[in-house]
Amino acid sequence: MTTSLVIGLLVPLAGTMLGSSFVFFMRSEMSAGLQKVLLGFASGVMVAASVWSLLIPSIEMESSRGAWPVGPAVMGFMAGIGFLLLVDALTPHLHPGSKRPEGLRARLSKTAMLSLAVTIHNLPEGMAVGVVCAGASQGEQISLTGALAVAIGIAIQNIPEGAIISMPMRAAGNSRWRSFLIGTLSGVVEPIGGLLVVWLASVFVPALPYMLAFAAGAMMYVVVEELIPEASQGAHSNIGTIGFAIGFVLMMVMDVVMG
Repeated sequence: MTTSLVIGLLVPLAGTMLGSSFVFFMRSEMSAGLQKVLLGFASGVMVAASVWSLLIPSIEMESSRGAWPVGPAVMGFMAGIGFLLLVDALTPHLHPGSKRPEGLRARLSKTAMLSLAVTIHNLPEGMAVGVVCAGASQGEQISLTGALAVAIGIAIQNIPEGAIISMPMRAAGNSRWRSFLIGTLSGVVEPIGGLLVVWLASVFVPALPYMLAFAAGAMMYVVVEELIPEASQGAHSNIGTIGFAIGFVLMMVMDVVMG
C-alpha cells in the first residue's frame, strides 16, 4: 500500500477527530443555528463531491472505453441509493435531537444508537475516498491531486460532523473523553470502508465506474434523507442553505483546481 493511499484514507478520520475534540472547548450544547449551518455545509460538500469527483469521472471513464457512458453511472448510483436505504432500514439507530429510534428494534443504549446513526453517515464518505484513491492508483481519469482533494474535502466536512456527534454525547451525560472517543470511533468506519473499496477495485478493475457511481448514490442518500431535512427543520432554515452553498462551492473549487 502506497504512502499516498494511506494518507488519503486517514485524512478524513483526522477531520472527525478534530471536530470531536470540540467537546473539550465548548461548554454548552451546540446552538440550533450553528448546527443548521454545519449540516448544510456538510451537505454541500457531499453533493459537489458526488458530482465532480464521482459521477463525472465515472461517465468519462466509461466513455474512454468506447462504451455507453451513462450506463454504469445510472446503475451504480441507483445501487448506492438502494444499499443505504437497506442499511438505514435494518440498522437500529437514533439521530441527534430525535427521541424516536429508526431501523429494527433492538435493546441498545441511546449512546450506541447515536453512534450507529453517525456510522451510517460516514460509511459512504469512506467509500468515496477509497474509490477515488483506487482510480488514481490505476490511472483511470482521476489524478492523485484530485483524489487528495476529495479526501481533504471530506475531512473538512467531517470537522463539523465530529462536533455534531460529540456535543450531543456530552449533553446526554457522557464524560468529555467518552464523548470524544465515541465521536472519533464513528469515523473509523471511513478508512475501513475505503480499504474495502480499494481492494474490490483492484480485483474488479472494470467495475470501477460502477463503484464511483455507487459511492455517489450512497452519499446522496445520506444528504437527501438525513442532512438536508435536519438542516431545514424549524425557524431560520435559510442559514442551512447558506451553509450548503459554501460547502458546495468549496468542494467544487477544490476538485476543479486540484483535479
